[in-house]
Amino acid sequence: MATSEAVLQTDPPVVQLTVQDGIGIVTLNRPAKRNAINDDLIQSLNHVFVTLSQDIKAVVIRGNGDCFCAGLDLSELTDQSITGGIRHSRLWHKTFDAIQFGDVPVISVLHGAVVGGGLELASATHIRVAEDNAFFALPEGQRGIFVGGGGSVRLPRLIGLQRVTDMMLTGRVLDAPEAERIGLAQYVTETGKGFDLAMELAAKVAKNAPLTNFAVIHALPRTAEAAPEQAFMLEALMSSIAQGDDLAKERLRLFLDKKAAKVRG
Repeated sequence: MATSEAVLQTDPPVVQLTVQDGIGIVTLNRPAKRNAINDDLIQSLNHVFVTLSQDIKAVVIRGNGDCFCAGLDLSELTDQSITGGIRHSRLWHKTFDAIQFGDVPVISVLHGAVVGGGLELASATHIRVAEDNAFFALPEGQRGIFVGGGGSVRLPRLIGLQRVTDMMLTGRVLDAPEAERIGLAQYVTETGKGFDLAMELAAKVAKNAPLTNFAVIHALPRTAEAAPEQAFMLEALMSSIAQGDDLAKERLRLFLDKKAAKVRG
């Protein structure tokens, strides 16, 4: 049975957490504002991911209403000081780090606008499922601002510096198939089908050995960015730790005894 709770006492709650069969479902809940991220929402997201129950093995994050997230609520920038701006940006960094480098893999369901801060949020997730009505943009250049939620760090690593430069300078908008082609999304599905696919993927992820999932979300991105000699050593250490886990030994025995499913095309 699913359980549900509102995160932070806002009315209505700007983020909702539901748990179903070991999968956490996080819903951005500002549909009238296209789920634009204000302080309440970013603080709620941070609270969700730093206090996640150990019973949750994977998370699906989605947006209520017509879009995933239209970015920063620009009304929050009014008369903000430089110091306030730095603190605001660092809160976003802290929150998205808690998503990317938390305890469990996170899958995002992207539909409608995935724009600005919404794209920064999506880039912090590990698997991105785009519905075919999703569109992706970084309109900060047209707004007279600059990304502040980690987009200048994560997005060039995902799709390359020149593509991010193009999006920010020209306001270029990408559709879902193009987003999949360049690596912003790993899956594209029909409108309305993204959540079901994300839950199917999350169920598979949740069955993995927890230590393997931890290695994938923590060690893999670091080996990918490290110098080869350091990366190879980190890989050797992580693989040795993973294969020494009791659950790994049990699963290997099942495979050797021909009791585990084989990989098939």
